[in-house]
Amino acid sequence: MTNDSLFTRRRMLQLTGGAAVVGLAGCTGAPTNDSGANNTPADEPASDSSTEDQHDESEAETEGDGHDDGEDDHDDAVGAPADTAEVAMVNADDGFHFEPHVVRVNVGGTVTFVNESGSHSTTAYHPDNDQPQLVPDGAASWDSGILSEGGATFEHTFETEGVYHYYCIPHESLGMIGSVIVGEPDPHEQVALEEPPADKPERVREKLEELNGMIRTALDDDHE
Repeated sequence: MTNDSLFTRRRMLQLTGGAAVVGLAGCTGAPTNDSGANNTPADEPASDSSTEDQHDESEAETEGDGHDDGEDDHDDAVGAPADTAEVAMVNADDGFHFEPHVVRVNVGGTVTFVNESGSHSTTAYHPDNDQPQLVPDGAASWDSGILSEGGATFEHTFETEGVYHYYCIPHESLGMIGSVIVGEPDPHEQVALEEPPADKPERVREKLEELNGMIRTALDDDHE
């Protein structure tokens, strides 16, 4: 065989081998691309997002239901008469108070005053205490004197139906005044619900008017 023939044969073999390699590469490349597309976790982000949305909705529903209880429990600020009631005497950030401001007991009922903080008295607006009469005609007076010890108590039993105003001796001028309703009195016949005494300081008169408004509301509801 001549040299030219050998050269031509080798060249043909090289070209044939190269074509085979190219063909194999083309066959193996396609599955590789298809496999990569099928293995991409395309559904995972959607699943996570759905889970987060459901979690957020659940939290929103919980927060929306969090304030349903107890918001409308105070339709009657004074309440019905009871055999006993308790009033706290307190120093607070916004002043000095009897809490609650108005209580209501049955005829013969007892109110217990409890000194929670500071030094206070519970003293009737009664001539016996050198005060104008803001209690029913013929009603007994009371005066606890100054209570300074925390937890100290004073009790008074109310035998006469009607409306009673009382005050704290050291803090009357600052508006520390409270009221007791006894039984089911007619609001139009109560001395305590008349115009506040003209010789009292403005702050005292304002507080008495505020209490009278609460009392009239409670008693007018009874007499509708």
